[in-house]
Amino acid sequence: MVKLDVITTRGGDAGETSLGDGTRIRKDALRIEAIGTVDEVNAVLGLLRLHTAGDAELDPILARIQNDLFDLGADLCVPGEAGDRLRLAMAQSVRLDQEIAMLNGTLPALRSFVLPGGTPGAAMAHLGRTVARRAERLVVALAAEEAVNPEAVRYLNRLSDLLFVLSRRMNGNGAGDVLWAPGATR
Repeated sequence: MVKLDVITTRGGDAGETSLGDGTRIRKDALRIEAIGTVDEVNAVLGLLRLHTAGDAELDPILARIQNDLFDLGADLCVPGEAGDRLRLAMAQSVRLDQEIAMLNGTLPALRSFVLPGGTPGAAMAHLGRTVARRAERLVVALAAEEAVNPEAVRYLNRLSDLLFVLSRRMNGNGAGDVLWAPGATR
């Protein structure tokens, strides 16, 4: 159980923060950058949910993903193999695969690349997709230096795919997609 009585601890005033195992590291460390970017994805999804409120199919998916992203942050905040610590599980990525297939099953095939835009909700999904890709790049870089749960990379990769498909769904099942016209502005 998490209990937060004090929000301002002043423990980070010197530019360091604590990981889940108590280790103190600089706030600009790659691990903290990755955790912060996962948090940023979650914040974007909070905004995206303003556009899915009342949608009995899409909003519960995003609510579960927001919870998963907290699981991912908890996973990343404890380096190495920490035994009984919370770790992202393969089942969470598998669920994303299933949701991608379900959402994509109603969409027409693409004839071009899709530019971010369309409806406000679709544009927000595209923003979430790009932040998820940045988080993925940071976790990949971290994994090159330290032990990282491979499910973290897999999950972020699937999440960006889901957000792309979701953007098309929010663009009238692809009808409102803004398609790239190669060389159109030459």
